[in-house]
Amino acid sequence: MPRGRPKGSKGGRKKGRVGYMISAVAEMYKIHPQTLRLYEREGLLKPSRSQGNTRYYTESDIERLDVILNLTREMGVNLAGIEIILNMREKMRDMEQQMQEFLSFVQEQLARGVPAPDERRIRNAIVRVRKPAVIRVAN
Repeated sequence: MPRGRPKGSKGGRKKGRVGYMISAVAEMYKIHPQTLRLYEREGLLKPSRSQGNTRYYTESDIERLDVILNLTREMGVNLAGIEIILNMREKMRDMEQQMQEFLSFVQEQLARGVPAPDERRIRNAIVRVRKPAVIRVAN
């Protein structure tokens, strides 16, 4: 199956609901609903639930399912491997967000004209240390 959402996937969407019902998702991807339940039991998918305990898959759940099915069908990755890969992807996203926040902070500091950390550290140091002198040993 090609990557991405199958054609006609909007048909499973219930008006006024949060997401897709399990039967609609199973039909879209031509998998058994038990497969989706297995992915949930294994912690790979976490669909939201209605007050009547009906599973609803959001757009992000569907995107995650795309990744899971790609890993299993096209790359032969088992469920334990998928869990590791998905956790690593989340950590990488978190790290990327932290780096973006840090970059924004540095850019703001530079725009405000805040001196570089080394200059501040030297100026505000309790004990100032000079650069060590070069000692030459005579032969």
